[in-house]
Amino acid sequence: MNECYYDKRMDFFYNKTNTDTVDEWTGPKLIVVLCFGTFFCLFIFISNSLVIAAVVKNKRFHFPFYYLLANLAAADFFAGIAYVFLMFNTGPVSKTLTVNRWFLRQGLLDTSLTASLVNLLVIAVERHMSIMRMKIHSNLTKKRVTFLIISIWAIAIFMGAVPTLGWNCLCDITACSSLAPIYSRSYLVFWSVLNLVVFFIMVVVYIRIYMYVQRKTNVLSSHTSGSISRRRTPVKLMKTVMTLLGAFVVCWTPGLVVLLLDGLNCTYCGIQNVKRWFLLLALLNSVMNPIIYSYKDDEMWGTMKRMICCSSEDKSQDRRSSRIPSTVLCRSTDTSGHYIEDGIIQGTICGKGDLGDKGNS
Repeated sequence: MNECYYDKRMDFFYNKTNTDTVDEWTGPKLIVVLCFGTFFCLFIFISNSLVIAAVVKNKRFHFPFYYLLANLAAADFFAGIAYVFLMFNTGPVSKTLTVNRWFLRQGLLDTSLTASLVNLLVIAVERHMSIMRMKIHSNLTKKRVTFLIISIWAIAIFMGAVPTLGWNCLCDITACSSLAPIYSRSYLVFWSVLNLVVFFIMVVVYIRIYMYVQRKTNVLSSHTSGSISRRRTPVKLMKTVMTLLGAFVVCWTPGLVVLLLDGLNCTYCGIQNVKRWFLLLALLNSVMNPIIYSYKDDEMWGTMKRMICCSSEDKSQDRRSSRIPSTVLCRSTDTSGHYIEDGIIQGTICGKGDLGDKGNS
């Protein structure tokens, strides 16, 4: 029977796996990493708090997609907490940690990644079902959205706790990985492959939605008299969502590939030299998301700007200040009577009066 090492400190496991935690975390490199990490974390806390507050404050955002968007911002906020905890428990400090504290450090990071990933997957599946079925609204009620959000965090917490629950190498030192000295290499292979497969599924789903919306827009535009910008709105909004997905995939894929190589015991891949920079790249994703929200969505930016400036406008001015239409596709003038909701970025729908005016013009 293998001996278990639950009572050992992390220096025992780092020495067993020949992992260096000191040389790379001293001098200018340490200062640069900490400065960038501190700035990014502060920005993550402030910007994602503004996104959540904007969804709560603006009634135009009280739709299923925006609730999921706010949950994605909450996942980014949680990622900021995980990175702050990491900064105070990394480098030379890593070797002084207990096993449980090290599990907590890594579990927070895994939970934040899983929460963002599952949230994006839920949005992808929900949008695919709604748009393909030509529905104005998704079938998600507030209760269902609440259930989905709770489920997302339950899955994220569970996945973050899997190594703590037993899938580790505390009783089999020979199976320990290099990047995560008390994680089994088999778990790293499972974790990285699972996330990469989900990445691929989401990319395929979003590309299919984008192609469908673009094709449907071209078909319906020949039957409507709206402006060119209005006709192009569905494609433009889909590009916005695909930008979010693209940023997520680009920021996280390198780190997952490194974990996969470590799980496969690639001793000549030099993963120790790049691990820290790929972690900063993953942190950058939580910085980019609120920038994408505000830059691509004028209504979101306007709401956030009003909160920052502590000023308010009347409802009539708010209506006139909306610069992009809220629906991906409104009713066409043919007899098909089909609708497509743009729940991806804009949650509201075109008013019947506006549609009627377009039909009469």
